[in-house]
Parts: sequence; structure tokens; C-alpha cells
Amino acid sequence: MRMYDLIMKKRDGGVLRRDEIEYMVREYTADHISDYQMSAMMMAIYFRGMNAEETSALTLAMAHSGEMMDLSAIDGVKVDKHSTGGVGDKTSIALTPMAAACGVKIAKMSGRGLGHTGGTIDKLESFPGFDTSLTSRRFVRQVNEIGVAIMGQTADIAPADKKLYALRDVTATVDQMSLIASSIMSKKLASGADAIVLDVKTGSGAFMKNEEDAFALAKEMVTLGRMAGRKTVAVISDMDQPLGFAVGNALEVREAIQTLRGKGPADFTALCMTLGAQMLIAGGAASDEREAYAMLRHSVEDGSALKKLAAFVEAQGGDPAAVYDTSLLPAASLVREIASDRAGYVSHIDCQEVGICSLLLGGGRETKESVIDLSVGLVLHKKVGDYVAAGESLATIYANDEEKLRQAAERFLRAYRFAVEPPQRGELIKGILS
Repeated sequence: MRMYDLIMKKRDGGVLRRDEIEYMVREYTADHISDYQMSAMMMAIYFRGMNAEETSALTLAMAHSGEMMDLSAIDGVKVDKHSTGGVGDKTSIALTPMAAACGVKIAKMSGRGLGHTGGTIDKLESFPGFDTSLTSRRFVRQVNEIGVAIMGQTADIAPADKKLYALRDVTATVDQMSLIASSIMSKKLASGADAIVLDVKTGSGAFMKNEEDAFALAKEMVTLGRMAGRKTVAVISDMDQPLGFAVGNALEVREAIQTLRGKGPADFTALCMTLGAQMLIAGGAASDEREAYAMLRHSVEDGSALKKLAAFVEAQGGDPAAVYDTSLLPAASLVREIASDRAGYVSHIDCQEVGICSLLLGGGRETKESVIDLSVGLVLHKKVGDYVAAGESLATIYANDEEKLRQAAERFLRAYRFAVEPPQRGELIKGILS
């Protein structure tokens, strides 16, 4: 078997066999196939596409290119949740303790943020001492004991995907549907959960800008999960404006904690309830959405979800006191209001621009080597549909550098558009594929 022949076959519109895809992934991971040949293959796939069988074969080959976590020692159904990323998306921090408090076993592997979207691992490290470098044995024990554990992705999980993604990132072949789906699902399958709940974002702050593409990606990932024998559900949700009000690591953790106290933003709370209901059903803790919603609400009202967050933080070396006293979380030295320079109804917020403002402040990574400032970010006061008077505050900005603050504030004002009449608000939940 020669890589040259496989490239030519796909270039000419042919369908790659499972054994050909397995050969390609195995040999590339072992450095027996060159980057320039694999680049040619990625470009051929970009233009010619892959059918369902090819995509499934690629996903499984990447999943099996490294360690396949064995979670059989965990009692019950293991549930994982994945978001395709967005601005202000702190969902896992509130959602996982809610679901765990309702009896679902949450075994989750998460990554760090790169660019304007934040990573769950970075946000969790806002808790002083929090550690995500868990051994497999400790990970399993913690899920059995308290119902939830979140660990960082290791180099042994889907190493083929890591190599391929780095190559796609520099060859303009990232945004191909089958390659995106196989990249996400290979890591989820290798992580070992029995059920996977996907939050697929769409809008100006999401990878999938238009709704049609988001639904197509969701459908492809659900199909891949089910072909691999995993219960898989996808929720398609809005990311045309930041989720909640807080954007920035420690700021988002504070907002997640407020949500567990029953005082969170309406949109963020609604998304947690929607995703949580799917997790409870997939995990066998609830028979339908009505029962699941009631259980999730009760976990907040009786304080068990907040207690579960504290137990989870403590189990992973963090200070649980910060759950009850958020002043113990990292705090910025500079706090300023960003005043609106005009009056009107907010008609649109360029969500990605808001994320870039947080990045400029130091709250995100421009490269993998960048060091994040966990304390910086923004808290919005006005969102789409809200009326703003001239001079009224649009947001509070948190920074540790005057020049970065000035640059971010100027850019933030350009992210807002205004109208004379109130705009129609879009739906938060676009659909559920189950």
C-alpha cells in the first residue's frame, strides 16, 4: 500500500476503504508518512469530501491511535459532555455538578482554550490549587466516590488527531465537515464514556457561523457516536452573542457559581437545564425531560449542586472555600466601565469581537505557549434587545494593564450595533438531535 496511490484515489473522487484509512492514520502517527503527503490528502478530502463509512473509519482509526480509556470500573452509565466552543461558555462548571448531584456519573476530559474561546481546564484553575493532571486510577476512583471528575487531555489520547489538527491548521483544511466531526468524536470515543451529549454552537462567536452547517455537523457527530455504540445526543445552541454576561476565566467561574445558587443569567441557566436534561436521560437518572428538569431545579434549590461543586474542587486539590466565597478567586487590579457612545436598542453583538477583547486583556491564548491571566475579562450589562442610553455602561472591564485595557475597550465598542426599534430576539436552543 502506498500513500501516493491513496492521495490519487481521493483526488479523483474515489472512496477510501477502511484498511486504507487505518494504514494512513497508523503510518502517519508513526512518522512513516510525510507531512507534505498528508497535507495533500487533507486537501483532497477538503475538496472531495468523505462518505459516512470513510468518516467513521477515520474517527475510529484516530481514536485507536493511542490509549482507549477503560472506565468499566465506574459503576453505572458514564456520561461526557462536549461543547464546540464559544464566548462566555462556562457551562461545564455549573452543569457537571448539577448532573452529578442528580446521580449521573460524569467522566469528562477537557482541553485548554486557544484563541478567543476559553477552555474548561483554564477556568477550573481559577480555584487555587486545582489539578487536572489525574491518573486513570484516580480519575475512576473520584467518579465512583463523588460522581464527577474532569481531567486534562493527555498526549496518549488520540495522538493522530493532535498531529492531523496541527497540520490542518496551517494548510487551510480545518473547516471540512467530516474532518471536524472525526476530530471531535475520536477524542470523545477514546475518553471511554458510554453516553455523549454535544453542545454544537452556531453564530458569530462559534466555529459554525450559520445554522445549516451547525445542524449538519451535529448530525454527523451523532451518527459517528451511534455507529461506535455510544448513546449520543446533540443540542444546537445560539452563540450569536456571549453566553451569560461574564467573559473571562475567573469571572465566568463566579457566574457559574451564582447559577448554582439560583441567581444566574436566564440564557445560561436555560442552556444548563437543556443539556442537563439530556445528560440525565442518557445516564438513566430520568425517564423524560419533565422529570429531568424537576430534578435539576431541585439540585439547585436544595444546595446539593453547589455542595457537589465544592466536593469536586476539593477532590482535585482546589480550595473549596472559593465556591462559597468568590473573593478568593483571582481578581484584576483595574476595573472600568465602558460607556455607550450612542442611544438605542442593541440589535447585534459581534460575539467573536467580544472574545478577542478578553484575549487582548490576557484572558486567552494567541499561541499554545501563551500564559493566561485568569483574573481579566468583561462583564456585559446590555445584550441584544436591551435599550441603552448614551453614556450608560455597556460592560465592566477587568484588567491588569492600562494599555491592554484601552485597546480592549475601544474594540469592544465596535462590537455593538444599535437600532431605533427593538430587534427580534433569536432562539437560544435551535434544535436537539437525539
